[in-house]
Amino acid sequence: MQSSTRYVSGKFQNTFQTLVILAAMVSLFGLLGWMIFGAFGIFWALMIAGFILVSTPKLSPLLVLRMYDAKALFREDAGRLYEIVSELSRRADLRHVPRLHYIPSRMMNAFSVGSKSNSAIALSDGLIRILNERELSGVLAHEISHISSNDLRLHALADMMTRVTSMLSFFGQILIIFYLPMIFFADAHLPLIFILILIFAPMISIILQLALSRTREFDADLSAVRLTNDPRGLASALQKMESYDRSIWDILVTSGKKDPHPSILRTHPHTRKRIERLMHLAEAREQDILESRERVVLPDRFPEVLRPPRWHWYGPWR
Repeated sequence: MQSSTRYVSGKFQNTFQTLVILAAMVSLFGLLGWMIFGAFGIFWALMIAGFILVSTPKLSPLLVLRMYDAKALFREDAGRLYEIVSELSRRADLRHVPRLHYIPSRMMNAFSVGSKSNSAIALSDGLIRILNERELSGVLAHEISHISSNDLRLHALADMMTRVTSMLSFFGQILIIFYLPMIFFADAHLPLIFILILIFAPMISIILQLALSRTREFDADLSAVRLTNDPRGLASALQKMESYDRSIWDILVTSGKKDPHPSILRTHPHTRKRIERLMHLAEAREQDILESRERVVLPDRFPEVLRPPRWHWYGPWR
């Protein structure tokens, strides 16, 4: 009962934060329209926001997966993983089970792409070989939660709005340049606050977009616990991923230094905070198919990746 209450409270808080952040992005969008085009600009800004919402592009999962050199994982390759994904998809009321893909990288990484009707989950070599089935179940549930909640489309929407906000801001700054002669020679006045908003609007929109991403990560963690009934599994996976990625990053760049990025500029919340929230839900019982501590064994055609991660100009470390 207490666990259910915490779940409902957490979902309400995450949903409320999501709506507030989206409302702030739309308001900033409308404010720029009003500053540049007047009252008529508010109407067109809202119309553009609605158009973006309806027409947010749906990228094919294959386009993203190719950037990571991902290979398809079939049932004969990882039958146990497909059993877990199928069960979690059933619990999440997904009619189409996400396809699994393998990323040949030592980095512990997982992500989902696509929509409810056409989705895929990519798992790195390091993730599959280091996490046990219980921890992989938590990670898979997290990604399925993103798919089930349409977070992928929500992130695409936020990204499009940030891009259009940047375009409006740039257009407004160009107008100010043409307006300068009137300021100097016609005794015209342009409020300083207008100039500051035009300059900082793109940065504010990006910060809001990052805040939205962090909120959806918290919500996906919460929904994953609902699917697995095992908060400790996901918490253990996050702890391993944090420790492993930190050691690689230390070797490559920072030599043991802490992450220099402040919380406001992170796409994901601090792992410590995510684990703390998960452990508050740890009273939930563990269920049958998610109890195993065995590791998934990949077939020989997926050799273990031993080389360190390498940077690619068109994509991330892998």
